Amino acid sequence: METVVSMTILAVAMLIGIGALGTAIGFAILGGKFLEASARQPELAPMLQTKMFIIAGLLDAVTMIAVGIALFFTFANPFIGLLPAAS
Repeated sequence: METVVSMTILAVAMLIGIGALGTAIGFAILGGKFLEASARQPELAPMLQTKMFIIAGLLDAVTMIAVGIALFFTFANPFIGLLPAAS
């Protein structure tokens, strides 16, 4: 029982941590490319900004899905119910 709970805690920490790290790197690259493109062609900045916010929303959605899965494993762990059947 303790092994399942400890591995679940480790998996939840990895889900949230890697999701946050990936989102941070993605936002950094996205913002840098947006500034670079806006500096090269300022007249396209409004169109690029709209596309940047759409991509930012999709990028955030990946992290929110990971947080949802992590919360599911934290509060409604399906692996704990399998323990008595395995014994």
